[in-house]
Amino acid sequence: MRKNILITGASSGLGEGMAREFAERGCNLALCARRMDRLEALKAEIEKDHPQIIISIRALDVLDYEQVFEVFRAFRDDLGTLDRIIINAGIGKGQPLGTGYFYANRQTAETNFVAALAQCEAAMEIFREQNDGHLVIISSMSAFRGMRKNMTTYAATKAGVATLAEGIRQEMIGKPIKVSTLYPGYIRTELNEEVQNAPFIVDQKTGCRALVRAIEREVDNASVPPWPWKPIGFAMRNLPLSWVKRMT
Repeated sequence: MRKNILITGASSGLGEGMAREFAERGCNLALCARRMDRLEALKAEIEKDHPQIIISIRALDVLDYEQVFEVFRAFRDDLGTLDRIIINAGIGKGQPLGTGYFYANRQTAETNFVAALAQCEAAMEIFREQNDGHLVIISSMSAFRGMRKNMTTYAATKAGVATLAEGIRQEMIGKPIKVSTLYPGYIRTELNEEVQNAPFIVDQKTGCRALVRAIEREVDNASVPPWPWKPIGFAMRNLPLSWVKRMT
C-alpha cells in the first residue's frame, strides 16, 4: 500500500475530494494549494474523522516554480517518504483565440502545463532518490482531440500533460516508479459549476471515488468514470472532427 500521498490543488474540487477518499483508506496526506484557509479547514475536518492519520499542509502557488521544489521536498521530510504524488492543480480559464484574451489563454497554458512540468520535475527528483513512487497526472477527456472556442487552450494543455506523462512512463518501464494518466469526464466541482452543457456529469464524491479506484490500480491510462467516458473517448479519437464538434 502506498501510504503517503501528496496532492496539489487540494483546497477544492477534485483535489479536496481525492484527499477525503484517501483519508478514508488510512493514508497520510500532504496537501497544498494557494488558499491556506481552505486547507486548514479541510485538515481539521479530516483529522476529526480520521485521527489516526498524519496530515501536512502547505501553501503553494504552482506558478512559483522554486517554491514547488521547496514544498515537495518539505513534505518528503515531514512524512519520511512520498509514495504517490498527484499532479492535480489547474485552471479552466480560456477564450477563443484571436478575440483579445491572450492573457487568459496564457495563464491557462502556464498553470496547466508549465507548472505541471515543474511539479513532475520535483516529483521525479524525489522518486529517483527513493527509487520508488507513483506519479499521477490528472488530464481531461478534452485531451483526446482539439476543442473549440473556450476549450481550445485548455484541451491543448491537457493533451500536453498526457504526452509528458507518457514520456516519463516510457523511461520508467522496468523500473519501480509508476506513472498514471487519468482523463476525467464531467465531474461537478467549483471549476465547472457554471457549465451548462455537461453530459453524463456525476457529483464530486462519485467522481473522486472513481478517480481514487483508478489511481490505486496504478493503471497507465484511464477514462474516469469508465462508463460512459471510455467509449466516448474512443469515439472522440477516431471520428471525423466535424462529428467531434457536434459532440462537444
